[in-house]
Amino acid sequence: MFKDELGDIGTNRDRRDDAGATPAAFEEANANPDLIRHEGFASEAEYRAYIATLGGHVPVEGAFEEPLLVSDDHALEGRLRELREELENLHARLQVIQHQAATVVAENVRWADASAHAQLGNQPWLKLAGAMAATFVVTRGMRRLPLGTVATTALPLVAAAMKRKSAR
Repeated sequence: MFKDELGDIGTNRDRRDDAGATPAAFEEANANPDLIRHEGFASEAEYRAYIATLGGHVPVEGAFEEPLLVSDDHALEGRLRELREELENLHARLQVIQHQAATVVAENVRWADASAHAQLGNQPWLKLAGAMAATFVVTRGMRRLPLGTVATTALPLVAAAMKRKSAR
């Protein structure tokens, strides 16, 4: 810690007030006034010097126990269990996504139907099919007309009319 803080490990809970703060009297009673730092450290060297004034180096030999050896089978079973749980979680998420996708598609169909009814009234699909059939028939009829010869004949007449308008 770079600032003076009370390390909370759950043992000082009975000495805290309603806001969760430790009363100042408790801090002052248990702290050596020469060792209290009210500001942070400017550098790592200053921090190490401060630690040295508190008690120096604490040996750590014998503080740790031997690591617990775990068999490979146990580790593999644990990993297999974790993978199965993850697979179940992914399967559940996939089902939620599929349900949401089905809902979106259904809502889009409802929206399209409502939009068609609003624009075309009752039986919009029948009216739309009639308009498409009419377009097909008119297009087919226009293809059979001899428009090439009509356009060739009418083009000089249209050009002369435009020339007369621009001359005025």
